Amino acid sequence: MIKYNKVKRGRPGHPEVPEKYYPSLQSTRIVTTRKLAQEASKMSTLSTADMVAAIEALLILIPEHLINGERVELGDFGSIWLRFSAEGVEDENKVSGKQITRLIPRLMAGKRFLEVLAQAEFQELR
Repeated sequence: MIKYNKVKRGRPGHPEVPEKYYPSLQSTRIVTTRKLAQEASKMSTLSTADMVAAIEALLILIPEHLINGERVELGDFGSIWLRFSAEGVEDENKVSGKQITRLIPRLMAGKRFLEVLAQAEFQELR
């Protein structure tokens, strides 16, 4: 069950637009790498320690592939790639990587991931 609060928000940069109420998703707890490893070890022949090592390896490898300009495909989970924010220049000859101000990881959820999310139910947090 996904919990949410009610929040009142305006439209940024447009104070003339009336504020409206929206649901705001709220995390109820944090699931650690160890907890994921314990749960995943029950689905495989790997021990919890082996699963922690496998997850940690992914957490090292994925960013390394991303900074090499690669897209990382993770099967039914989806794929991860980098986008960025950059400053513009008027002269095409002055375009350089120094204009990039921030790298932003993006996830395109895979089919199975989306199927699971489609089953989500929501409940107001009280």
